[in-house]
Order: sequence, then C-alpha cells, then structure tokens
Amino acid sequence: MSAASIIRGRLAPSPTGFIHLGNAWAFLLAWLAARSVAGQVVLRIEDIDPQRSKPHYTAALIEDLKWLGLDWDFGPDKPASAGLQLGPFEQSQRTACYTAAITRLESAGLAYPCFCTRKELRSLAGAPHVDDAGAPYPGTCRDLSPAQQEAMLAAGRRPCLRLRCPAEPITFTDAVLGEQSHTLVDCGGDFALRRSDGVVAYQLAVAVDDALMGINQVVRGRDILISTPRQIALLKLLGYGAPAYAHVPLLRDADGQRLAKRHQSLAVRNLKQAGVDPRSITGFLGTLAGCNPDGGAASPAELLPHFSLARLPAEDIRVAGEALRTLVA
Repeated sequence: MSAASIIRGRLAPSPTGFIHLGNAWAFLLAWLAARSVAGQVVLRIEDIDPQRSKPHYTAALIEDLKWLGLDWDFGPDKPASAGLQLGPFEQSQRTACYTAAITRLESAGLAYPCFCTRKELRSLAGAPHVDDAGAPYPGTCRDLSPAQQEAMLAAGRRPCLRLRCPAEPITFTDAVLGEQSHTLVDCGGDFALRRSDGVVAYQLAVAVDDALMGINQVVRGRDILISTPRQIALLKLLGYGAPAYAHVPLLRDADGQRLAKRHQSLAVRNLKQAGVDPRSITGFLGTLAGCNPDGGAASPAELLPHFSLARLPAEDIRVAGEALRTLVA
C-alpha cells in the first residue's frame, strides 16, 4: 500500500474532564474505522482552550484509552519520525500553525474583526440558548469601515476575528448519514477564527490540524455535523483537500439524554475503579455497533473482523437502563 493510499484517522479528545462511555463509543468507532482497513491512528489532544483544559485530564484520558485497548501510531507519547512533520500533537503547542493560517486568510480579505459580544448575539437571536452552531451571526460587523472599526477599538471593544464565509453550499458524502449539502448560513453564518480573548477558535484549529497531520478519515459524533461544512470551507480556502467524514449516532440513556460527563457512574475511570473488565465495555459497545456477533466481552482488536460503518444506524442509540446497570454491576 502506498503512503498516499493509507487511511489516517484520529482520536481527538478534549482534556476538560474524564472520558465517559459516550466518548469511548466514538473513540472506539474511530479506531475501528481506521484499523479495519490497516490504517493509521493519530492521538491529538484538543487543549486549545486554556481555561477548560487541564493537564491531569490529559494524562487520565491517555491512560483510560490505553486501558480500553485502543492504540495509536502518532501522539504526544509517540512522536512521528523525522521524515513526518505531524506534531506537536497538543493544540496548545500549535499556535504558530494557526497564526500562519489566519494570516493567509486575512491577507486574502477573508477575515474581519467583529465587536459583537455573546450577550448581544443571544439578544439578536431572540433566545437565551442557541443550538450547537452557536448564536446565528447576522453580519453586523461584516462591512464596518476602517473608521468604524477604529471607533470600536477606541471605545475599548475587543474584537474576535470572523471568516467572511462563501455563499455556495458545502456538499459531501457522509459514510453514515449519506449525501449532505449545507450553506454556511445554515450553520450559523460567519464564524469565529479567533476569540476576543485571543484564543484560536475550534473550527480553525481542527481544520488546520487535520490538514497538516494528513488526516483523511474523520469519524466523530453526529452532534459535530454542524461543524463539518465550516471546516471543509476553511480547508478549501486554505488550499487543502477535505477528509472523508462519518458522523456516528450518539448514545443516549433511557430518558433520551445524551451520555455525557454528568453520567459520573459511566466515566471510564469510575468503571475501571469499580473493577469492570475493559473487554466488557468494548464488547458492549461493539454489540451496539453491530460488530460483536457473540455479544460477550471482546477487545477492540477482536471486533475488527466484523466492523463496518455501514452497520451503524443514522439515528441515535438509546441504551436501556438495565443494560447500563449490568455493565456497571
């Protein structure tokens, strides 16, 4: 297999808490999708937000992923060889890459300062809460003159930097959800590249990292679908190709709530401390994914022969409370 044809996927956890069963589900599927075609896996720590990311969570998630039986070819503990310029693998160490990308976008006239606060955007949206796309941006600062921008700065307003989004639809084929076509207006309009506090925004960091790390397969939760057109648009504007995408169903509890950090008993660390066999966890998740025909305990490697993204449903998966109690017991 030539280097150009090798699938390279990634695990991209954020160290803002301990990983839980819903995280393990998405990471396992991403790992299976790459390894089932003899592909490579990159572990990237998405710690771009200095206020929420903590080093002890980074150490814990690496330990928990390994305990589950997942591995990777490149990551913070496995630097690439001298011939592969893939790292650093922590976003907090990749500021120069993001700055270079922003400079290119600004030079091309594709970025502009926005002085709107989050409170103002929520007010314009007419509701205190907005969906995963964030508050819809109405273009308030898109056409401010240089004089108007200077006046805002003189008044002490700190701008974020927004992308001047192209109007044409972004289309792609999702391996789970099928054909997709979204305008960036549908996804919230002109989005931030850098926050008003100087922190690089998630969309830019992820797009740049995927491009520079040679990621050509992205498997992640369906809740991130709204971000994909934004990242594809950035990749195109920066002159990169886009990966193949698969947005997998989310795991929900018996009440329909997405499994999240609030489900403390389902944190991988807590399951480990309770004496749960990691093969019971991955076997349980493999059964939900349709790649564990026996339904018993199974390691990630044991799930590989039966794995296919085509077996995954497009709809979220509700896990019965009894099943979760049996896993924890």
